Amino acid sequence: MSGPANYRPSAGLVTLQIRARIRKQIRAFFDPRGVLEVETPVLAQAGVTDPHIDSMKSCWSKHAGDIYLQTSPEYAMKRLLAAGSGSIYQMSKVFRYGERGRHHHPEFTMLEWYRVGFDHHQLMLEVDSLVRKLLLDHLTLNPSCFWTYREVWKQTIDLDPLKSTLAQLQAFVEEQGIDISGLEDDIAGWQQLIMTHCVEPRLPQDTPVFIYDFPACQAALAKIRDEDLPVAERFELYINGMELANGFHELTDADEQRKRFQAELLKRKAMGKPEMPVDEHLLAALPFVPDCAGVALGLDRLIMLVIGAQRIDEVLSFVVDEPR
Repeated sequence: MSGPANYRPSAGLVTLQIRARIRKQIRAFFDPRGVLEVETPVLAQAGVTDPHIDSMKSCWSKHAGDIYLQTSPEYAMKRLLAAGSGSIYQMSKVFRYGERGRHHHPEFTMLEWYRVGFDHHQLMLEVDSLVRKLLLDHLTLNPSCFWTYREVWKQTIDLDPLKSTLAQLQAFVEEQGIDISGLEDDIAGWQQLIMTHCVEPRLPQDTPVFIYDFPACQAALAKIRDEDLPVAERFELYINGMELANGFHELTDADEQRKRFQAELLKRKAMGKPEMPVDEHLLAALPFVPDCAGVALGLDRLIMLVIGAQRIDEVLSFVVDEPR
């Protein structure tokens, strides 16, 4: 028998006031920089092909096809960039199927922005400035660290992610006694497993850690820089072991992006996941997108750092899985 209904919010009133203040601070940060605030639809005709992200599906008419709740406003924002918007940002509700945990909720708020003429190094500096501004009165931060993906692996676990074979990565994971049930024989998946289980817990505390130049197999929507060992011009920001932001020097080659989408669809099929429609609007826009860098920052996670929360539920007004 279920207990009495509870009307009270998950987050306390003080936290909701802090949340409102942070949104004002974000606008105050971008406005003098000439970055335009935009809004894009939550509903889209295409989901994402990424095999590790699952879109929520809905419909708006019994005569229409499936429609998807956005997992990120990225595709629509790039269409605005292609139309000449200039640098833009938005604070947007996004949705991801099956994501629930201490740092995860199926509906969450993402701060996403694109800076025309920036590469990923310039954008990392701007992310650092914004995060320090928002955390200034709440968390004493050490000087930021800027490490390549290769450097941080060597410093924390003495392993070279760009030269290690799949067999070597598997042997390392076996030595650590990590649960590998359901993991595919895909080198990117093994790299990500080692990153989350072995590298992230060893990152310095109270320090913004920017990790950049990812292995090319983890490029997603980032440009790849051809070197002896090619790397993706991508970065992530961690604070106290929690991933806070993910950014790219954006790929604008539509043919290359289509190849990546097709490769991801093959992975989805191998994993038994449903095929997703490719966003043809995005592919049509990419040739007109100016050289830029973009980043997505988890706003709820940042507010967790501000108030010292242990669970994302503490910063959300209401959560979806309330007891009945």
